[in-house]
Amino acid sequence: MDLAQTLKSIVSIHALVPDDAFTAGGLGTERAGSGVVIRDGLVLTIGYLITEADRIWLRSSDGRLTQGHALAYDQDTGFGLVQALGRLDLPALELGSASRAEIGDPVILAGGDAGQYVRAQIVARQTFAGYWEYLLEDALFTAPAHPLWGGAGLIDANGRLIGIGSLLVQQMDEDGQARDANMVVPIDLLPPILDDLLSYGQVQRPPRPWLGLFSAEHEGGIVVVSLADDGPAAIAGVRPGDVIAGIAGRDVERLTDFYRMLWSSGPAGAEIDLNLVREGRPVSVRVKSANRADFLKKPRLH
Repeated sequence: MDLAQTLKSIVSIHALVPDDAFTAGGLGTERAGSGVVIRDGLVLTIGYLITEADRIWLRSSDGRLTQGHALAYDQDTGFGLVQALGRLDLPALELGSASRAEIGDPVILAGGDAGQYVRAQIVARQTFAGYWEYLLEDALFTAPAHPLWGGAGLIDANGRLIGIGSLLVQQMDEDGQARDANMVVPIDLLPPILDDLLSYGQVQRPPRPWLGLFSAEHEGGIVVVSLADDGPAAIAGVRPGDVIAGIAGRDVERLTDFYRMLWSSGPAGAEIDLNLVREGRPVSVRVKSANRADFLKKPRLH
């Protein structure tokens, strides 16, 4: 691999989001991260950087600025696409396959200004459940961690892109010590949806039911930490501190089970019967789910 040439495909992303955007409170109105050129003028990044953004700038490793447009973001995978509105004149990185990656494989996680990168290893691959109603069945984890992980490109030993950086997490190493690691979305999730994202800005499938819950596992249960303002769960009367015991009489103990059960209940709009424990007492709340995308500002047309 020609590392210097490979790093030319990495760009920095600076996105501005309106103050009244749905995600402004949680993700901020000014977001910075990275992306990877995968086609002429097309940049793949992590979706939270560009969700609801109305202004985007791309910076190449040699300092050139190019305006970009938030072309698409997919809430299920977490991927986002930015279309450059001027010539990038940067090489596209070839897509590899995360399915062939093994624990211990050497990788490079590249992101940030001026081609910053970290030489790392794949230290785990496992299911990841995010508190914001998000689930990856086979996420990659790398260490040591990159300090500028959002949208960073995970590159294998052959110089191919095998994932996009999403989070900084803590894991236990082989000696039982806590270590920082990066959670990476595997690139294999992109090819099946790429044509839809390019053509429609979203994947052409029934949207999943969304409740607007921010939850965490705690002491063998699932606790509601907070709620999206004016989201379905808040409107239905779910409260922070409620413990989610099940859906329609079926018990759940882990976020993974909760999400799978929720999404198997039907498309967005399905009514979800939540079995809660509130201050030690059982409570049932019926929530009319929604399409998360309906709460978000759509990308500006240029």
